[in-house]
Amino acid sequence: MSTSFRPPRQVKIGDAAAFAGSTPRAIRHYHAIGLLPEPERGGDGRRRYGYEDMIRLLWLRRMADAGIALDDIRAAFTTDTGTDTDAAGTDGGEPMAGVLERLEENLAEQEAELGRQRAAVRRMRTEGSRMGLLSGFVTDRLTGLPEGSLRQTDLDTLLVTERIFGPLGAAVQASRFIALAGHPALRERSDRVDEAEEALDDSVAVDDPRVARVAAERHAFESALQAVIVESGLDDEDETLFDAWDTLHPVAAEDGDDDEAGSGSCRREPGSMSVLEAVGKMPYDVSAARWRCMELSLELSTRDSPTT
Repeated sequence: MSTSFRPPRQVKIGDAAAFAGSTPRAIRHYHAIGLLPEPERGGDGRRRYGYEDMIRLLWLRRMADAGIALDDIRAAFTTDTGTDTDAAGTDGGEPMAGVLERLEENLAEQEAELGRQRAAVRRMRTEGSRMGLLSGFVTDRLTGLPEGSLRQTDLDTLLVTERIFGPLGAAVQASRFIALAGHPALRERSDRVDEAEEALDDSVAVDDPRVARVAAERHAFESALQAVIVESGLDDEDETLFDAWDTLHPVAAEDGDDDEAGSGSCRREPGSMSVLEAVGKMPYDVSAARWRCMELSLELSTRDSPTT
């Protein structure tokens, strides 16, 4: 994808629905019953959805796909005092645990027709409310990590990645978080770079010297992270992931053109969007200065890449 392309910072309801795999009517219903806060409206009076809105929509869609009723989802979102909680309920929390237990019992009675839903619910109960909403191919990659080593933002990132690039893309990206989980100093360095990038807000000009400096810091960190991934053998495990995925999803001869959209072995499921379509509908709250920082960091990585 060209670095000159910039995803929108906010999108209209139609694009929000398309990205989340929902419908505008469903989103309006979520607003009406209190599952999704009303977003701000643009100058034309239409709703505008940002990154956090899209994260909430993705969680809602995944929970609904697992067969959880909207009333139960609302109970998981709201505490007794009416405050918002973890988007999938607190891990180990009694309300969500009870909902999942009742749902699994119902699905067991219709196992032939609802096997996929039952597996999703079991994964939510086993892995935790947030991680369990990722596909099994991704959660298997994260098995064995120390408790608490994954952050909510890590899982949010994997959720978005899986929506755009599929389970294989998210499973490969999980190597990043596995490496950070095992190297606290590297995680602290990652936090410092993230904070520096977040400081490049709309008040910072694209030619401000800080932009190039933070880009260099990002590039240096990514190089260090990649070195850890290689040294720890995680890159070899990624190759094993590709083999496992190809075994589970053999490519038919007529599917050979799927790579045109950049999907490769992560070819899309029926009814899903291409990578470019998905990126174009996913809003990112990124200032012009931060976007320029990303471009400069990519240029540094390209410059340092070994030639073939």
